[in-house]
Amino acid sequence: MTSTPVFVAGHRGLVGGAVVRELRGAGYERVITRTRTELDLMDTGAVRNFFETERPGSVVLAAARVGGIKANADRPVEFLLENLKIQNNVIEAAHAFGVEKLLFLGSSCIYPKFAPQPIPESALLTGELEPTNEPYAIAKIAGIKLCQAYAREYGARFISAMPTNLYGPGDNFDLQTSHVLPALIRKVHEAKLAGAAEVVIWGTGTPRREFLHVHDLARGCRFLLENYDSPEIVNIGVGEDISIRELAELICDIVGYHGALVFDSTKPDGTPRKLMDVSRIHGLGWHAEIPLGDGIRDTYEWYLSQLGGA
Repeated sequence: MTSTPVFVAGHRGLVGGAVVRELRGAGYERVITRTRTELDLMDTGAVRNFFETERPGSVVLAAARVGGIKANADRPVEFLLENLKIQNNVIEAAHAFGVEKLLFLGSSCIYPKFAPQPIPESALLTGELEPTNEPYAIAKIAGIKLCQAYAREYGARFISAMPTNLYGPGDNFDLQTSHVLPALIRKVHEAKLAGAAEVVIWGTGTPRREFLHVHDLARGCRFLLENYDSPEIVNIGVGEDISIRELAELICDIVGYHGALVFDSTKPDGTPRKLMDVSRIHGLGWHAEIPLGDGIRDTYEWYLSQLGGA
């Protein structure tokens, strides 16, 4: 396995970068990466030429256009079209040029807004999606179904994993496009520096979310590459959740901010609760290892390092 060339698509992103580090740390001898300048994954011809030349034996498809509620609301066309183009090109070329194993990374947002909690893999396509990220979710569902179609029609070993909410070193802290945990770290840190009396947070603070450290996800991806062949999707998560208010309070403790938290209920909450049923991957023998508090400290230290320790 470790001598098989592995192409990690999206290696500069939060997930892809962690997967590259995990594979190399585990002794994979040839991990192939390309920047967007070197390989535009939306260019069908360029993707086919890459696969024909490099002939990777395995692929981890972590490349995607991602963002939080605001980014999804502002750019629904881009979230749908760009993700469809990327995954269609990579999956089709992987089959055409003999890739032995492909891992497609989806998202917990593929599940219905009011899915049973914790969310089992069987909840897919059983109800309406959360409107605030529907374009991204639809693209990811299409990717899952394409992998399953290749498995059914051609016997391809194309598998799909659904991570829960992710965070960790390398995350996006841009308040216009980031997800909730890094956005809160930045807001609270800046409030501390400014001596602000309060931090305003979108929504009511009552939604519950599950957070998986990206290093744990990377371990999960390697585990599935090495141990899982079913076309049935598999959740990757912690199996525990926390309210946004509790998350904000934990971040305040870690950052050392002692001001007030103000929740703006005029802003959208998103899905009320999103906790993954991880019994399938637990049954295979994999479990997350990094506690949330430790992971947030790790992420905050990385964020500070990018600011020069500000």
